[in-house]
Amino acid sequence: MLEVKNLNSGYGKVQILWDVSLHVEEGEIVAIAGSNGVGKTTLMRTLSGVLKPISGEIIFMENRLSGSETKDFVRQGIIHIPEGRELFSGLSVNDNLLLGAYSLNKKDRELTYEIEKIYHYFPELKERRNHMAGLLSGGEQQMCALGRGLMGKAKLLLVDELSLGLAPLIVAKLIEVLSEINKKERVTILLVEQDIQTAFSIAQRSYIIDSGYISIEGYTKDLLNNEEIKKTYLGI
Repeated sequence: MLEVKNLNSGYGKVQILWDVSLHVEEGEIVAIAGSNGVGKTTLMRTLSGVLKPISGEIIFMENRLSGSETKDFVRQGIIHIPEGRELFSGLSVNDNLLLGAYSLNKKDRELTYEIEKIYHYFPELKERRNHMAGLLSGGEQQMCALGRGLMGKAKLLLVDELSLGLAPLIVAKLIEVLSEINKKERVTILLVEQDIQTAFSIAQRSYIIDSGYISIEGYTKDLLNNEEIKKTYLGI
């Protein structure tokens, strides 16, 4: 579904990513884990077209997207849930969700059906549908950000730092919902996480990124037994 080959990216003259290669198969949940400041967010911004790569290839469903505009990534079905959520704080929850579908040109009744599906997965949002997004709790804002992404009919959902600043119980709830969405809605998920335990709790395969390089990759169940990972990231 997604194939990334020798991707180099950064900001201006500052290169952050170095020859990153990875793949995501349709229907998978894949995690990219690593410490703060190692290039995770830069990777997500590049994979969603927010940043133009220095070099390398991004191929999605056999379409070469390297250097394309962000709108082209969205039209292909790549939806980015950014770190920090980036909601429109002065708009209601309902309006934030509707904005997720702005590029689809759907009729009102179709949007109503889609938005009710979001409220099924996140009933907390239905109770607050008319509240301004800026007044929501951190967990509710993350739910709203995920819901907005799903309104765009995501084929591949890029989730940047799902657990950032959230209580463990909220994170567990979000992980449960993402797993359900992956199965029922057939949405493929690429998850970036600083909390490696959160990443490993949901992903079938995982990559470890360190200083802009992919250092370790494999099936998550195997990586849990990797001595380097246990010592460096799990404190075992």
